[in-house]
Amino acid sequence: MEWYEKRLIGDLADAAAARFGAREGLVFENSRYSFAEVAAEVDRAAKALMAQGVERGDHVALWLNNSADWIFISFALAKVGAVQVPINTRFRTADLEYVVGQSDSTMLITHDHSGPIDYLDMVRQVITLPQSDDNVADDRFPELRRVIILGSGEYVGTASWKTSLSAGETITDAALAGRAASVDPDDAFLIMYTSGTTGFPKGAMHSHKLIRNNEERANRMAYTVNDVILNYLPLFHAFSYSEAAVMSFLSGAKQIITETFDAGESLDLIEAEGVSIVHGFEAHMKGLTEAQEAKARNLSTLRTGIFAAGMHSATPVIRRGARALAPLKNLSGFGMTEVWLGVALNSLDDSEERRCETSGYPCLGYEIRVVDPDTGADQAVGVPGELLVRGYSLMLGYYKKPEETAASYDADGWFHTGDTAEWLDGGYMRFLGRYKDMLKVGGENVDPMETEGFLLEHPAVHQIAIVGYPDEKLSEVPVAFVERAPGTNISAQAVIDLCRGKFASFKIPRHVFFIDVFPMTASGKIRKVELREEALRLLAE
Repeated sequence: MEWYEKRLIGDLADAAAARFGAREGLVFENSRYSFAEVAAEVDRAAKALMAQGVERGDHVALWLNNSADWIFISFALAKVGAVQVPINTRFRTADLEYVVGQSDSTMLITHDHSGPIDYLDMVRQVITLPQSDDNVADDRFPELRRVIILGSGEYVGTASWKTSLSAGETITDAALAGRAASVDPDDAFLIMYTSGTTGFPKGAMHSHKLIRNNEERANRMAYTVNDVILNYLPLFHAFSYSEAAVMSFLSGAKQIITETFDAGESLDLIEAEGVSIVHGFEAHMKGLTEAQEAKARNLSTLRTGIFAAGMHSATPVIRRGARALAPLKNLSGFGMTEVWLGVALNSLDDSEERRCETSGYPCLGYEIRVVDPDTGADQAVGVPGELLVRGYSLMLGYYKKPEETAASYDADGWFHTGDTAEWLDGGYMRFLGRYKDMLKVGGENVDPMETEGFLLEHPAVHQIAIVGYPDEKLSEVPVAFVERAPGTNISAQAVIDLCRGKFASFKIPRHVFFIDVFPMTASGKIRKVELREEALRLLAE
């Protein structure tokens, strides 16, 4: 007997249907579903996937915007024992090519169009689709067998989701039950990509044990069937997937999904639907605050939500928002894709000061250290150092990156986050930023080395370095310093245009400055700290 019951992500919809049945569980636009109806839709999607040849252990890339279908397909993949690979919907061709190939995905599920974005066109730019049937045979993606499109039409070289659902009607309940019973809770069910120091995204693998992580946090935050979660965060992120999608099934709280974040629309939904839980980053809190101050809504049902407040720059924004969105009792915390969420978190009875100025207290299942990055010695209270984490919820490893996985852990099993933190009085922790040169653009982790490497391939770019510049709305934005190749005269706009359509907008430099000589360390590395100071000076002018 395990000390903690091992459960399966793919069973959550059925368990929620058994417990909560006819209670409303999911809302998207004009569609409303009870928990029982959600479970039925998950089964329809699971049968569709089986009819399309998805086997246990297959990697399936999910490149979809927020929708009810996202929920149905995601939890169906877990039910049939596939490994879902969520892809950032702001990614473009270069990002898509890397993730689909590196993840060994056997299937890609995406839109034809979503608003002004032509996803199918980008797929065609990256993947050679067949002309006679829907079986992919592209030597650059040896594992990829099928592209499935959610949309109104039928497209050569792809299979439509509508047709897939029809084909799934041939799969019996017994066949689906047999497949679901074969799934091992210790297997990976998720590869979620996060940027790393190599300049390319890394796929963090997780098993079904994340259920325990969520249940413990649901208890700490007092989730119940009386709660209503507003989910405007992208479901391809751990924050949204964990704190809304999974939490809804575990607690019986209704989840309301919006395709994107609109502060005014969100406040209207809070008032109309009696929303009690909202989450977000500093930018979301700022947007909600300003929209509420411009036009007051009745927010009396708001109860709580996680808005990270550790960084000094975020504290005034969070404090102002907590008051503007009263009676919201905001919590702050720390998490990341590799170690999952709730490494640290405030309690509901913490003071406003602690909820707005700390990253909370270590949670169940986690150990935290703050160490001197040079000596490894533990830092005293108030002394910044590198944040180390250890616990059962840590990733299984980076997919097909054993060296990077090994380098992330020390001999005692501590995961080195590369982030800066400090201990505060009373055992509270505060996240301060990153030791690595990662950027945080509107809640998105951005490794500048990825864009740097791409631009370095252009003959007019001799050297490049991208640093962060403070931004009131997005926390920070990328700024590029470029050394032109001899005899060339590429413009700043041309550098930016090279990235458009290739990378997500948040990875593209907002400003480009040209430089003759980079400041260097004695070991030959570019001193980005000096470039950040130079960006502050130049943009101030």
